[in-house]
Amino acid sequence: MMMEEPAFITIPYQEFKIIVQEVHSLRDQIAALEAHQLNDTARLARDIALDRQRITKLETVEPQPLQKDRAEILRALIAANGGKMLAKDARQKMHLSRSRFSELLATMGEYIDTKPYHLNKSAKVLILK
Repeated sequence: MMMEEPAFITIPYQEFKIIVQEVHSLRDQIAALEAHQLNDTARLARDIALDRQRITKLETVEPQPLQKDRAEILRALIAANGGKMLAKDARQKMHLSRSRFSELLATMGEYIDTKPYHLNKSAKVLILK
């Protein structure tokens, strides 16, 4: 005949008190870690938002004084051609490289539209707004 082991274990009261204290201590540590994690997450979210704002400020292109002059010249050139002009012709008349002309157009979005030329889709037409 086999003897069955008891379904529960008895321990002295002092040991039980120690175990309960340890469990409460662990719960407190877990709560503190969770609060710390929430604070870190909130701080990271703020840091990301600030970084995005900084990046946006860096990405905005402020026209330089020379670009402002060139912008006025380009607007006058297009106006003299009836409000429309091929971008290639305007670039050549202004004696600008393709990259400089592209930078100039990027700063003039509120004044000039660019559309593909109806006879040659790879060519662009500049139109005064």
